[in-house]
Order: sequence, then structure tokens, then C-alpha cells
Amino acid sequence: MASEAHSEGASEPQRSSRRFPTLTRDTARPEGGGRAASGGYPAPARQWPLLSVMGGVAIGLLLVALGAFRIGSIVIGLSLLGGAVLRWALPSVGMLAVRSRFTDMLTYGVLGFVIVMLALMVQPKPWIHIPFLDDIVHFTVR
Repeated sequence: MASEAHSEGASEPQRSSRRFPTLTRDTARPEGGGRAASGGYPAPARQWPLLSVMGGVAIGLLLVALGAFRIGSIVIGLSLLGGAVLRWALPSVGMLAVRSRFTDMLTYGVLGFVIVMLALMVQPKPWIHIPFLDDIVHFTVR
């Protein structure tokens, strides 16, 4: 009888709200953290947004290792900016989703932008020159 009573109440009621419960029992999956492709595809195809960003970063690191520091760094930064765009544009990006959509977009976007800007400003012969950054460096380093 105890097993019958347990089996009748074993299923928990389905939540009708998307809000998280007051008492959290497990880690919540990030918004958009579902599969990017259906379960019928092999595992790499389901995670194509993450693999595309990682592939771009790998190509950039390879270029840096081969001696094209500036171009490789720009490719790395553009890959992160691409990750921010994917996170914004796609409803489900698989493991590219780490936190909330806003946090992921902000993180990928800021890191990508900073890496591209630093690659454009690297010495010798910088491609762009931002005068106030020279003042900041001279003020802090002396």
C-alpha cells in the first residue's frame, strides 16, 4: 500500500510559469542553452554555434603561432564578436550559452571588441592611433 500511495503522488505538477521556483533544487540551464539542432543530429552538429566560435579562435591562434600576430588576434576578436551575434540572433545556441543572453552578449562583445582594438593598436606600426590611450599609458607607467 505504501508503494501505491507513493506511485500516485510520484509525478510532480507541471509549472505553468517560466519563472524559477523560490527554492532552487538544481542549477538552471541558461536561457537559450538548449540544443542548436534537433536530437537526431550527431553531437557536433547540435553544438554548431560553439564549434564555429571555437574554430575561429583556433584559426586565430594558429595564425598567431605562425607569426601573423595582428591578423590572428583580429580573427580571435572577430570570432568572439560573432559569438555575441549568434547569442543575440539564435533562440537556442547550445553550450555557447553560459549565463543569461544579455550577460553572454556583453561578455563576448566586450572581449571581442577589446581584442580587435588591441590588435589594431599593437606596436610596431599600429593600424590605428588613439591619442588619449597614449596619455593614459604615459600617466600610469611614467
